[in-house]
Amino acid sequence: MKYAIPILLTITSAAHAGADDYARCAKDYAGNDLERLKCYDAAASKKDVAPASSLPALSVQGDTSAKAEQGAERSYMTRVWNLDNLADHDSSALDRLQPHQQNYLLIQKTNSINSQPYSQAAGRTVATPYDFDTAEAKFQISFKTDFATQDIDLLGMHTLRFWGAYTQQSYWQVFNTRNSSPFRETDYEPELIAAFGTGNQTGWKLLNLGLLHQSNGRSNPESRSWNRVYAQGGWEWGNFSLLGRGWWRVPESAAKDDNPDITHYMGYGDLLMRWQPEDSLQSVELLLRNNLSLSQNLGYVQIDWTLPVDLGRAASLHAQLSNGYGESLIDYNHRQTTVGLGISFREW
Repeated sequence: MKYAIPILLTITSAAHAGADDYARCAKDYAGNDLERLKCYDAAASKKDVAPASSLPALSVQGDTSAKAEQGAERSYMTRVWNLDNLADHDSSALDRLQPHQQNYLLIQKTNSINSQPYSQAAGRTVATPYDFDTAEAKFQISFKTDFATQDIDLLGMHTLRFWGAYTQQSYWQVFNTRNSSPFRETDYEPELIAAFGTGNQTGWKLLNLGLLHQSNGRSNPESRSWNRVYAQGGWEWGNFSLLGRGWWRVPESAAKDDNPDITHYMGYGDLLMRWQPEDSLQSVELLLRNNLSLSQNLGYVQIDWTLPVDLGRAASLHAQLSNGYGESLIDYNHRQTTVGLGISFREW
C-alpha cells in the first residue's frame, strides 16, 4: 500500500512511454511493487511514444474498500460521519462544520403546555403558573466538526475520528405578545465524540463513544441539567440507517442535582431510524426513547418528515409529530403531544 501513490504518479508522468515496456514491467514484477516501480521509471525515460490509454491496469494489494469506492456515491451515514475519509476541507473555512442532528424552524402546537414546571429537587418548582400559549415557534441548530483523525486496526475498526458537536433547541412564545413574546425554554447541548469506523459498506458502520452535557442555563426554580456518557452503534442498509445509543448519567450530589428522577422519564437510551429514497427529495426520521420499566413504562416518540417540497435551494417543508415525556429539558417530566410544521435546512 505504501507504494501505491508513487506508482500511480509515475504512470501518469510516463503517459508517453512505450506500451510494451509497461506490459513487461507489469508481467515480470507482478508480485513486487518496488521493482515494478523501478521498471516503470526506466520505461518512462525512453523516447518511444505510446498513448496513455494503452497503459496496463495496475492492481495494488491493500486498498481499503472505502478508498476503492472513491468514485461511488457516498451514503448518508458515510457523508455525515466522513467514514471514508474522502472529505477534503480547508481548515479555515466554514465547510469544516458538518450537520449533526436536524436543523429546522417550526410553528408548533401542544395539547398541554407546561405552565408550571416542577422537579423532585428542593427549590425547583415554579410556585405561580406562567401565562403561556399552546402555540409557539421551535427551532433547532446542530453541527459538529472533526479535530483529529487516525487510521487504526483495532477489533475490526479501521478509522478513529474525534468530533466536537453542539446542538441548541429553543421554544419561543412568538405569538404571546401580551407577555413580550418570551423564550419559554432553550436547551444547550455540547458533546465530545470518538467515532470508530468499521470500513463496512453495509450493515454495522460506526461506533461512537461520547460525553454529553445538557442544560437550560437557567437559575432556580427553572434550572435543569444532566451529564451523560454513552455508546452508540450505527448501521446502514441502502436508504435506511439506524443509530442505537445507551447512556449512563454521571451522578451529582443531592444539593446540585436539578432533576434527580430524570432517567425515570428520559430513559437510558434512544433509537434513531432514518429513511431517505434514492431521489433524496424527502426523508423520514423516527426517534424513540424509553425507561425500560415494566411497572411504570414511560417514553417518547418523535416523527420528522421532510416533504418533497423545495423552498429555495437550502430548505424543504418539514412536519413533526411527538408524544411523551421530555419534549424539552424543562418538560422532562411533563407528558404532551405536539404537532409542528415549518422548514428544515439541508446539509451544507
